Amino acid sequence: MKSKNERIQQILSLAPVVPVLQFQNTEDAVETSRALVAGGLPVIEITMRTEQALKCIAAVAKQVEGAVVGAGTVLNTSMMMDAIEVGSQFLVSPGATQELMEANAKTDIPLLPGIATPSEAMALMNEGYEFLKFFPAEQAGGAGYLKSMGAVFQNLKFCPTGGLTLEKAPSYLGLKNIICVGGSWVAPADLIEAKDWAGIQKLAAEAAAL
Repeated sequence: MKSKNERIQQILSLAPVVPVLQFQNTEDAVETSRALVAGGLPVIEITMRTEQALKCIAAVAKQVEGAVVGAGTVLNTSMMMDAIEVGSQFLVSPGATQELMEANAKTDIPLLPGIATPSEAMALMNEGYEFLKFFPAEQAGGAGYLKSMGAVFQNLKFCPTGGLTLEKAPSYLGLKNIICVGGSWVAPADLIEAKDWAGIQKLAAEAAAL
């Protein structure tokens, strides 16, 4: 488990923000990812919420130099195996089940499982996890909640995701127990639809400077 903790730490330390995105086609996924990497955000989470998600992950993994692409919204073993098969370098889940943890233990790809309560954090800590997703961040208590968690779980680091913006991110990034934040604001749907890659690169640069 230690090597996986080290690998997810290395990935999440590459930039202060991990874009959390969903795509309807591979062209948008590739061009958006290129813009994000150019803006300073190399770590990209593509959620498994669309029919094209696996093809998009595969395309970014193969075509976007400098990108570290992972699969998000991994809900079960089947989704996990499919994501790994197409080239995901990390996995993100909104929660954690025994099934997911047992399946991930048999792979070499690190998993960032989600939590929203102290009991969930304790359960994953007992399984050897040191890096957790906090979701949905704003709705579950925000930066103040995570600050309180830090006093109790001093060996855990979090990546909060859910409702974050450029303005809200600094309140999280200023905490000692935050390794990075996740958010979709760096590549909003309207800019993707307009194919405004320069606009996305600009938003990425602003986020990378946090």
